[in-house]
Amino acid sequence: MQQQERLSYLIEYLWREAYGEATLDLPESDTAQWEMYRGLANIRPPQPISEMYLNVQDAFLQTYNNHFMTTMDTLSPSIGDDVFLWQGDITQLKVDAIVNAANSRLLGCFEPNHNCIDNIIHTKAGVQLRLACHELMEQQGKKEGIGKAKITSGYNLPAQHVIHTVGPQIHKLPVSNMNKDLLARSYRSCLEIAEQHHLDSIAFCCISTGVFGFPQVEAAKIAIDTVLAYKKEHNIDMNIIFNVYTDTDAQLYKEELKRYD
Repeated sequence: MQQQERLSYLIEYLWREAYGEATLDLPESDTAQWEMYRGLANIRPPQPISEMYLNVQDAFLQTYNNHFMTTMDTLSPSIGDDVFLWQGDITQLKVDAIVNAANSRLLGCFEPNHNCIDNIIHTKAGVQLRLACHELMEQQGKKEGIGKAKITSGYNLPAQHVIHTVGPQIHKLPVSNMNKDLLARSYRSCLEIAEQHHLDSIAFCCISTGVFGFPQVEAAKIAIDTVLAYKKEHNIDMNIIFNVYTDTDAQLYKEELKRYD
């Protein structure tokens, strides 16, 4: 089965699961089909699915993700030989763990094709990720606390694991010291889990700076100061990647990292 056939199968399966015998108008373009598939996957609740679906999905996503994959040996260090700044889509990184800026339900984003990191990580990992997160939350019996973190498999991502953390939401400025501390705690919690699982590399997104509203300048400083302080205090031998997506964040992180150069 080729990629186009796989994608058509996935769309039809998810459509029938969600809408039964309602008419399916399959778009013609590859981009429109991807968006349709992604939207259907985004709204799907955390529940088991057929082995056939998983086989097709895994083959499709692994082929898709591997096409865009970025490996550690292509990155250039910003500090020493183990601290990196990389601009791009975090789901492309082949590392031991990428960090997901999650919400307190930890189930991913249910808004179809929403342009948040939580959405794209769950999309490219596959439906297994939402079910795994659901099982973790069922075991916990309550929402995830701010500053805490959980680890799952990366499933079909190039990354082996996803570390999910809930950062603070900012509703008014200036940012309180409590929220600054909570953001720092998110970074430390991710590093603690990475250490516990003996990971060699971790890629951090810009936690809380999207829809959670944390000012980018302050967030970049807290991220870099917290991670590098933890690295020094615990003497950990781990590759650290600060992943940014926008040009603004890239420039902010470059300026902040200069203080440690």
